[in-house]
Amino acid sequence: MSPFRAAEAGAALLLALLLLLLTACGSRLPERAFETRPTAHPSGGEPLRVGIITSVTSPVGGQAFTGTRDGARAYFDALNARGGLDGRRVEVETCDDGGSGVGNNACVHRLIDERGVFALVATTALDYAGAPLVSRAGVPDIGGQPLTPAYDTYPHLYGIYGSSAPRTGKEPGWGGVLYGGTEVYRWFAKEKGARTAAVVSYNQSASAAYARLVTRGLRAEGYRVVGEQVDFALPNFRAVAADLRAQHVDVLFDAMDTHGNVRLCEAMEDLGVRVDAKVTNVQNWSSSVARDYARAPGCRDALWVTGASRNHQDTGNPAVREFRAAMGERPLSQWQLEGWAAAMWFTDAARSCLAGRGTDGGDSSGGSGAAGGGGNGDAGGGLTRACVEAYMNRPEAYTARGLLLPVRYEHLARPPATRNTCLSVAHWQDGRGWVSQGEMTKNCATVPQLGYRP
Repeated sequence: MSPFRAAEAGAALLLALLLLLLTACGSRLPERAFETRPTAHPSGGEPLRVGIITSVTSPVGGQAFTGTRDGARAYFDALNARGGLDGRRVEVETCDDGGSGVGNNACVHRLIDERGVFALVATTALDYAGAPLVSRAGVPDIGGQPLTPAYDTYPHLYGIYGSSAPRTGKEPGWGGVLYGGTEVYRWFAKEKGARTAAVVSYNQSASAAYARLVTRGLRAEGYRVVGEQVDFALPNFRAVAADLRAQHVDVLFDAMDTHGNVRLCEAMEDLGVRVDAKVTNVQNWSSSVARDYARAPGCRDALWVTGASRNHQDTGNPAVREFRAAMGERPLSQWQLEGWAAAMWFTDAARSCLAGRGTDGGDSSGGSGAAGGGGNGDAGGGLTRACVEAYMNRPEAYTARGLLLPVRYEHLARPPATRNTCLSVAHWQDGRGWVSQGEMTKNCATVPQLGYRP
């Protein structure tokens, strides 16, 4: 497992870019801040209460961050339909933090202090300002999306991709430095024969910093790198597209948001520019590609995505089929699948406490359970926060029945110089959607780990 997976890097960049939008916005908590499902009291007793914090009504738009919440809800719905945990319903309380630090802190207080949730699950916060409060309260936060360095900083927080950092609560990573591998660049060099890569960024600090990290990784893997930078306010994507053709670029990476990517693809389409691969990240791994890139079919055909979870279109996998059946007819995304896996992770941890053992099963057919979700961390029947965290910190890797590449939480005093890291890869094909490229547990290589400051 890499200390900082490629999937996290794209999400961290997205946060940095979108925070630019927040500077002009107010900090009032949105009216929809506290979305709570009706409390159900089955005959077995009080429900086990968990919380989900999501930046729903953020300046980015209502669909940008809701995938993990929806996937987690679908898992708990399926679990409850089959009897819950030891006959006790898992009650989901959601809170929309509005994409602001003020709203995030309010959600943390609401869910932990007022509603007494036993744990947080699948957190997806644009500004996770409440992370120190969660950590101090000793509330497990399981399977969150690492849009900020919080999951590499604080104890009691467990992001969906794991961490090797000390996580003392003082600073992220090792002395404020996080590390990322070059597995993505290695894969495209080996499997696609790519030798010349372009990195497109904005003339903005976060975008430029991420572009430098990508460039370092590409050069470490022997690429010739073409740097392209556009003005954040008035980007000239046609000039970039023309230079991509002149430089005979094989593979295209970016340090931009989805809107910028779409506009670049449209400019490439207008000029008839083609590359072998246009690589995007897990946040854009969704079924909306056909709509988003409707005016750029050539670029759409070159779209590739990489991540650390199994393609949500791998219908040959039974765990994926279970996820898809629970989601019904809704448009699908990779973040939904990762939210589902986060809920499974919490459930398996809780079940291990009640059964007196730990497994990596992730069976949503029910099992042992406990009542309540009190602030003292004891849900009754042997289920405590300390026990749940013992499961999270165990040396065995977790895979959510094969939906995740092996995840574990370590506390390494020093970052490793190299890691054997695996990669999930998919290619968009019209009429078929995202098509997996090889088995993700075998798309592996030992690659260098490069440090950077978030």
